[in-house]
Amino acid sequence: MTQKFDRRAEDLGNIVQLEHVNLLVPDQRLATLFYIVGLGLTRDPYLVTGVANMWVNVGRSQFHLPVGDPQKLRGRIGLVAPDLAALARQLDGVRKPLEGTRFDFTPPNRPNGHIDVTCPWGNRFRCHAPGPQFEPVELGMAYVQFDVPAGAADGVARFYAEIIGGLTSVGEADGAPAAHVIVGHRQSLVFRESDGPLPDYDGHHFQLYVADFSGPHAKLDERGLIAEESNQHQYRFNDIVDPSDGAVLYTVEHEIRSMTHPLFARPTINRNPEITNNAYAAGYQDRAWSTPLPR
Repeated sequence: MTQKFDRRAEDLGNIVQLEHVNLLVPDQRLATLFYIVGLGLTRDPYLVTGVANMWVNVGRSQFHLPVGDPQKLRGRIGLVAPDLAALARQLDGVRKPLEGTRFDFTPPNRPNGHIDVTCPWGNRFRCHAPGPQFEPVELGMAYVQFDVPAGAADGVARFYAEIIGGLTSVGEADGAPAAHVIVGHRQSLVFRESDGPLPDYDGHHFQLYVADFSGPHAKLDERGLIAEESNQHQYRFNDIVDPSDGAVLYTVEHEIRSMTHPLFARPTINRNPEITNNAYAAGYQDRAWSTPLPR
């Protein structure tokens, strides 16, 4: 008998990759301690190697960390880490150098669970162990979860579906209504409704690659939502609106790139942070972002 497959399980919609999250940081030294030493990520060796900005690889995605007044994402960022016990050791190793900042973390809360981490400037991360919901990803940026006003989830989902062409659903996240948007292989944006007051938006942004580049641009442009015509391969917009009446539901800068952008699918280097000069093994210094799926 011919094996049947759920072909819809591989659909991504128009959004093919969440490539980076951009957050200003005031101190590159502290950023190095947190992102490189603590989280065990890898500074990109080829691009943006000065002291005014830092690109940090996490699987196929990145953090962009220009120097400036610290920015705080209203929500949290979900990462997949290959080994939570090793991650906890790395984070414990930077606790003393990061004293006096907002840095903190919780030990893994259960087998195959997660570690909640706060960066020196208050950004929140949840680091998950690899598992069925992330396969085959072992190292990567799995989701960005935003806190949005109560009642916004349905309109946010319709915005991404009708204007951006994404695959969306409305369900729950941490017990509250939430819009879920697929933004790449095992990647999503989550817009979770919050009853409390939300901080003012401070200018942080994230970047998406899309297959249909001109279609969403036309729909955004006719609504007056384009904030920047960056170049031939990129534009930006800020406001997520209700497609039915144009009411602004949430504001966060979106950097939208075409799949013809020179940086699309650029290979990223990810190091194995457990390799040291005193415990070096040739061929084990690199870390793959994924593992083969069983056949």
